[in-house]
Amino acid sequence: MKISEFTFELPQELIAQTPAQKRGDDRLLVIDRVTGEYRDMQMKDFPSLVEPGSVVIVNDTKVRKARVFGISETGGKVEFLFTGALDSTRWQAMVSKSRKQRPGKGYDFLTPSGELYCKAVIDTDVDDNDQGSSLKVVRFDRSIDESFFQVCGHVPLPPYIKREDDFNDEKRYQTIFANECGSMASPTAGLHFTPEMIEELAKKGVEVLHITLHVGMGTFLPVRTENLEDHVMHTESYHVTEEVARKVNLAKAEGRKVVAIGTTSVRTLESAVNRETGLLEARTSSTNLFIKPGFEFRIVDQMLTNFHTPESTLLVLVSAFAGKEHILAAYRHAVEERYHFFSYGDATFLR
Repeated sequence: MKISEFTFELPQELIAQTPAQKRGDDRLLVIDRVTGEYRDMQMKDFPSLVEPGSVVIVNDTKVRKARVFGISETGGKVEFLFTGALDSTRWQAMVSKSRKQRPGKGYDFLTPSGELYCKAVIDTDVDDNDQGSSLKVVRFDRSIDESFFQVCGHVPLPPYIKREDDFNDEKRYQTIFANECGSMASPTAGLHFTPEMIEELAKKGVEVLHITLHVGMGTFLPVRTENLEDHVMHTESYHVTEEVARKVNLAKAEGRKVVAIGTTSVRTLESAVNRETGLLEARTSSTNLFIKPGFEFRIVDQMLTNFHTPESTLLVLVSAFAGKEHILAAYRHAVEERYHFFSYGDATFLR
């Protein structure tokens, strides 16, 4: 299949630049994955749509303030998006103006008050299999932990949000489930949830279970190949506990629904399933699973997710789940009805 088949016209003004004034005050497009029929609803209606006894799976990853600006030896401002640690002093990062940031080039990282926090140099380039991510290994002059990002970092808002991050984003770009720090981006379907919604689900006998997938480049890098089969996903780490595996397997055995909140939860569950037995396994591992049409879903029965960008792996994933024609028709309706799109936008429930 061609990635160009997974596209739609989206006016720029429908790309949400800020979250709803109040968490959970978003619209919800409910899509029947079998018939393609859709209904306009509100996110506050979601608990009423979940069948009693279902299990709801959320991603409890926490977004790291991984976007950090360094000052180069020549005085220029260089943006680093840190993707993960190799050891205490070496981190991988995507770097702006990548070709100019050569091994040996040095940078100062300053606190908000202008004091020197640490120094670093480009250690090596990373062989990234021509995926275009501009990865570098950055070597610091001291051990780096989360305090560096808390002091010097910015919330890594996606590039389609055309503004700088602010104090509000530190709270609103995290889900209420956020606990395990390590993501470059938020699992945005979870942004819609409030404690009141969780209470409503609990009253129906719906249990909310936590898995972890640290969102990395695999989730949001563009597809650079025309044929879907040629695209290689970056790996992302995930964790499924024994308790979650047991409860999900029991639900499946009893015919109760498994509802995944977000594509990251979907990829985690479908990566951790034993494809021969059909059972979810407790794992701490990594995945580069690219879900595309023809994929057999073994665990996920229903999915809540945001609207996704044209020609993205995420649009391909939801098309695999609910049918490309159904998804594209529903997206055209969403555009006509002026839904808000992407990270801070509205949601879809595929059931």
